Amino acid sequence: MSLLSYERQCAEIVVQTELLSSCISGADLTAPVPSCPGWNVGQLLRHLGGGQRWAEEVVRTRAAQPQADDHFRDLSAYTHEDPAVIGPWLREGAAQLADTLRGAGPDVRLWTPVPAGTTAFYGRRFLHETLMHRADATLALGAEFTVDEAVAVDAVDEWMELGSLPMHFEVHPWMRELPGPGRTLHLHATDTAPELAAEWVVDLTGDSIDWRRAHEKAAVAVRGPLTELLLLIYKRSPATSADVEILGDAPLLDFWLERVSFG
Repeated sequence: MSLLSYERQCAEIVVQTELLSSCISGADLTAPVPSCPGWNVGQLLRHLGGGQRWAEEVVRTRAAQPQADDHFRDLSAYTHEDPAVIGPWLREGAAQLADTLRGAGPDVRLWTPVPAGTTAFYGRRFLHETLMHRADATLALGAEFTVDEAVAVDAVDEWMELGSLPMHFEVHPWMRELPGPGRTLHLHATDTAPELAAEWVVDLTGDSIDWRRAHEKAAVAVRGPLTELLLLIYKRSPATSADVEILGDAPLLDFWLERVSFG
């Protein structure tokens, strides 16, 4: 269950896109994106905007099966983008997606890439898709990436929920190697308000990938600012970041990050 209301998710798709558009104003969009190898910033933005428009069509048409997505996967035509063109295009697509989601409401059954999905999936997923691609672009352009605490906590929660789905063992067979005796990880955000309870335990000791919000001892503990933990699990920042403290079985952390595939 999301920490954020459905309406907040819809609003944040627009907010995060506005922040991204502000970041690229006057920027060189041919700069490479280290966290998305093979893409430059302009291509990343075309991918994000294309994905938002794809999701809008899925929701608007109440799609019952997967829709073609080649238009935002093949980015070879977008090597030299103009911020003055792509900024308004991004904002337009985000507004269309948010409006369509609001009009549908959170409970409409339709196709999603996860079982038993509703429109609520697209509100939350495209909030955090936009958030993390904003991080990609911001960091690639050498700017500082900041994020609202509640949005960041929900982004980690969503990553934990989607990353622990049993379907991953079929789709990504290498994840079957994750479970094992004594394999637990604790992530602890050190800079958040206590009421957010920004601590997570990943439990790999059973036959599945389990997680919970908790303060518990674990084989490896990872402590650091919330934003750094978010970037770490999304593989946007290395575990060797100076802002992150690792206590205990560091190889287990590396193994977990290597095997998890969502995001």
